[in-house]
Amino acid sequence: MRLPTALLISAVLCLKVPAVSGIELPTMFGRHAVLQREEAVPVWGWGKAGEEVNVTFAGQSKRTTADDKGNWRVELDALKASASGQVLEVTGTESGRLRVPDLLVGEVWMASGQSNMQWALSSTERAKQDLPRADHPAIRMFLTDLVTAASPQRRVGGEWNVTTPQNAGKFSAVGYYFALKLHAEAGVPVGIIRTAWGGKPSEAFTSRETLMSKPEGRALLQKLDAETKRFDLGRAEAQYEEKLEAWEKGRKANRAEKDPKKRKKLPRKPQKPSPPALSPNRSGAIYNGMIHPWVGYAMKGAIWYQGESNAARAKEYETIFPLLIQDWRKQWKGELPFYFVQLANFRMPSGKPGQASSWAELQNAQRLALRLPRTGMAVINDIGAAGDIHPRNKKDVGERLARWALANEYGHTDVVVSGPLYRDFKIDGSKVRISFEYAEGLKTFDGGEPGRFEIAGKDQVWHWGKAVIEDEAVLVSSEEVPEPVAVRYAWASNPKGANLVNAAGLPASLFRTDSWALSTER
Repeated sequence: MRLPTALLISAVLCLKVPAVSGIELPTMFGRHAVLQREEAVPVWGWGKAGEEVNVTFAGQSKRTTADDKGNWRVELDALKASASGQVLEVTGTESGRLRVPDLLVGEVWMASGQSNMQWALSSTERAKQDLPRADHPAIRMFLTDLVTAASPQRRVGGEWNVTTPQNAGKFSAVGYYFALKLHAEAGVPVGIIRTAWGGKPSEAFTSRETLMSKPEGRALLQKLDAETKRFDLGRAEAQYEEKLEAWEKGRKANRAEKDPKKRKKLPRKPQKPSPPALSPNRSGAIYNGMIHPWVGYAMKGAIWYQGESNAARAKEYETIFPLLIQDWRKQWKGELPFYFVQLANFRMPSGKPGQASSWAELQNAQRLALRLPRTGMAVINDIGAAGDIHPRNKKDVGERLARWALANEYGHTDVVVSGPLYRDFKIDGSKVRISFEYAEGLKTFDGGEPGRFEIAGKDQVWHWGKAVIEDEAVLVSSEEVPEPVAVRYAWASNPKGANLVNAAGLPASLFRTDSWALSTER
């Protein structure tokens, strides 16, 4: 039985590594695990101090000696893909033997972010038709327990799950469809490590050390440290007891009230207080509890769907998000492929040019992260919903992420990875020429003129632009702007009318050519 999340969070306060009575492996090396193929695979665990430890798997045998605290680590040579379950055996000269069955070798990816990555397959628009067919023994998902910590942890809760119609409903839907596409195309087992947590900011998934490297990160940590210094546990617990007592009285009164119309709407039940550093909304907290324990586990790359909780600080995200990518690459000691989702269209459509939009600014910050090597972005501005921050179509999301992986990591040269991405612009008299990457077969999905282009002069006043497709470029102009200096496309939370796609039918990302101050700049 799993502990409630609140208990898991608070439990970290007094977390101690228990004395090892027998040889022990972390949970990620448990039954049904997937190990990364074609690269060295570290395996680690705990035993008796100073004892010899022998690890055998897939015909290999590796020996080491546990240190004075019982920690040990070996490194398996590169493994060949295998969909046949194999046994991982660990033997300690003093602490006995451990046998773990049914491990596969294939491709391992981490699926992280907030609620849209955590979103369960059972809650998607295709659940009724796809769940009964979710019988894929070679696709497995580790559902990491939601835990925070004030310092980096060695252990993490959760377990590997084989894809069955009974299990798959609780899987990350995006992670599942990503894995399904990879498995179908690459023909090898796929393991997904889900470390997503709804409603959480990017900095919570990033180590304190890396956040300290940039002013934006240091500012977040300084705020956290100030909150920690002010925090009085005794006072917080007393306030909690008062609130809980009042809440219980209100609930009791509602139960006693026979007239439903006179019953009062109660607030949420108060939560027990904990130090600010353990809040899943604070810098480093999720990294410490859920990401750091995985550091060293051999994997191919990561997929990411997050940003909603940072939208009000979109300008800051231009720095904070790349920091996360760089942090994970530092932790895994390599240029980890990192493919992410740009936020979908959301809220009511806007009909005027030049409107400020923190949502659009966040989407643009995500686009700018493509400056980092071995990154890719799935554009989904065509599948969102005005009244729902959680698009139910997760199949297209997972498959668009898979396009990047298939092309860049698995050599599928026939895969179009993205819709049109802004490359550069050139002013030619009263017109602005916009050039794109991935623009082969540039067109509109509805056959009409390209929509949602805005154009402005040096006065920074935006007007709707007339857009014309010319080969793999778009010419934008307006009679109201005889001397244009800047263009924006799809710059809105929900840019109804944005219709630019390529021959593959993939939508173009929003962009701006200007560097004028944004609404989220401070």
